[in-house]
Amino acid sequence: MLSGFAFAENLTLALPDSLSQLVSKATAQTMALKYGDAMATAKTLRSHNEGAGCVLENIVRISIYDDLGDTAALFTAGKQLEKCKSEGMWDALRKFELGYVQSETGHSVSGALKTRSAAKMFEDSKDQEARAFYAIYAYYVDKSFSWVPFKSDHREEYLAVLDSASKKSTRFWPLFLTPLIWMHYDKEDFNTGLKLAERGLAKAPNHPVMLQIKADMLYRLKRYDEAADIYEKSAADYMKRKGASIRYWCSVLNLIRIYHDAGKKDKAAEQRAKLDDPKYRAIESWMPGSLMDDLKKRKLL
Repeated sequence: MLSGFAFAENLTLALPDSLSQLVSKATAQTMALKYGDAMATAKTLRSHNEGAGCVLENIVRISIYDDLGDTAALFTAGKQLEKCKSEGMWDALRKFELGYVQSETGHSVSGALKTRSAAKMFEDSKDQEARAFYAIYAYYVDKSFSWVPFKSDHREEYLAVLDSASKKSTRFWPLFLTPLIWMHYDKEDFNTGLKLAERGLAKAPNHPVMLQIKADMLYRLKRYDEAADIYEKSAADYMKRKGASIRYWCSVLNLIRIYHDAGKKDKAAEQRAKLDDPKYRAIESWMPGSLMDDLKKRKLL
């Protein structure tokens, strides 16, 4: 049995090489949509290191939810993350992921508190991956206080930390790259967001979630035909893989505004008509808030 946390006092996410390679392997399998293999790899890690393996299993479950809209996987991840016997920075990562699950399942206050608790642990670490997780939290804190006079704003520094970590980390690069893309989206730096999405697709070709993110950047750049083409293919792919799931309906909702803004009102209406479906109504509450707010504000729904 390999030692688990002899390194805990060093405030690092480091693991013995053989175990670290298992984390990287599970990430590669997850991004290749081989979820069963990724869970098996995480269980192997868990047999050597209970805490890290438990956290990794549930990162895989969250990825399954993010891709396939499997809400049962998300709720299971929340329950399991509450119980993981992790230590040191891996316990900070447990709290960080639990905070996301709680926010995603409607417990925004407890989720924010859990994320804040994790960030305080990450803040004291010199480990690059831990610093990157802290940067995700700290970026949005600085953004929320950007209006306050004389308040320090380190957002550019946090972007640089995430950019570096997303290039160098084989274990957690998707967890760093995805928020980095959305940070540039929030800044309306859609060209950089597009380049970053393409970087992700170079590592995980044709990844369905990254393709939708790329389409979002193309839409904001007014490259409507390219964005519509990706979302049309995405809708067909998700219908084949999972039926009328969350990301299928995200495709439909995005096509409404893409076709509308491209001046193709008939096609926008055709997509809107698809929403008159009990399957959509059953999961409407799971649609991204920013997307729904935009469509409602512009009276496209």
